[in-house]
Amino acid sequence: MKRVVLLVLAPAVALSACRRADPVAEAPPAGEVWLTAEQMEGARLVVQPVGTRPLAVRLVTGGRVAFDEQRVAHVFSPVSGRITKVLGGFGQRVRAGEPLAVIESPDLATAWSDLVKARADGVAAAHENERQRNLFEHGAGSERDYEAARDNAAKAEAELERAELHLKLLHGSPETGATQEYLLRAPLAGEIVHRAATPGLEVQGMLASANVVQELFTVGELDPIWVWGDVYERDLGRVRTGQSVSIESVAYPGEPIAGTVDFVGAQLDPQTRTARIRCVVRNPEKRLKPEMFVTLSIELERRDALALPRSAVIRAGDRQTVFVADGKTRDGRSRFLQRPVELDDADDGWVGVASGVKAGDRVVTSGAILLSGGSD
Repeated sequence: MKRVVLLVLAPAVALSACRRADPVAEAPPAGEVWLTAEQMEGARLVVQPVGTRPLAVRLVTGGRVAFDEQRVAHVFSPVSGRITKVLGGFGQRVRAGEPLAVIESPDLATAWSDLVKARADGVAAAHENERQRNLFEHGAGSERDYEAARDNAAKAEAELERAELHLKLLHGSPETGATQEYLLRAPLAGEIVHRAATPGLEVQGMLASANVVQELFTVGELDPIWVWGDVYERDLGRVRTGQSVSIESVAYPGEPIAGTVDFVGAQLDPQTRTARIRCVVRNPEKRLKPEMFVTLSIELERRDALALPRSAVIRAGDRQTVFVADGKTRDGRSRFLQRPVELDDADDGWVGVASGVKAGDRVVTSGAILLSGGSD
């Protein structure tokens, strides 16, 4: 029984095999590939003329997402006490001044007590000052006693102002009744993105002499948001405010988000020799989240340049070449010359060409890799 062996050739090998199959056909010199119409159709080659196109010059660097510092608040309790009720939940939107939690605090009770005592002392000092004034004016009292009473009245008035300011600092109102329930409020409008407050939690106040003060809530806006990046010293002169930025993250590959450079740092990090830049980014879908690492692509400039699709360039080590159509051979085959090129800036699937081809040259833009095996 005869065995039948089928030999399947890769496209590049098939092209070479087709040329060798005809012993009469002239062999191309090194650096050239000659193809018949059937071979070109089988290889599915695409040939396009080289031309100029708008090419963006970009700088790529790493970045980190952060809150807009004007739109985020880290909420601590100014008083010590115990949380009795939590009013704000994860992801909840709150208005400025809206209560987040209720804290039962002896600090607030002490502030009320100080205010009541200061009011009583103020009344007593005012009465004594008035009595000593009358005695002095009628020659029945000494000037020394009158001056002492007047000084005590001024001290009592100052103590009353201090007690009122202290109560106001704790968001209490002197006009309302005394209470030890402190309402922890949102300092600005936004979304609750972090909450450590739980009912029954003992907290230390910021106004107390505590070593550790716990952050109870973080309230912030995620739209717009900031993205910080680092630019090396050698590239710093090309970056300026107003430039467009494309931002990509590993969470959403292939889905860039547009932003704008709005700040370039005025000093360098002495260790990394980089300056910080900041981008303002609209984030309505909240895809960018604080502390997320991203890639920044900064558009430095846009200019018309001679450009090729990336697929046209064949890279072999440090050598970069393209195949240029160069008419027909004597037997009617299409001739392709392999030319070295020097590349310039790249942008969205295109690369600028510094030398090697000129405008109007017809270059293989698809299937070039298949020709590289037959040009040796």
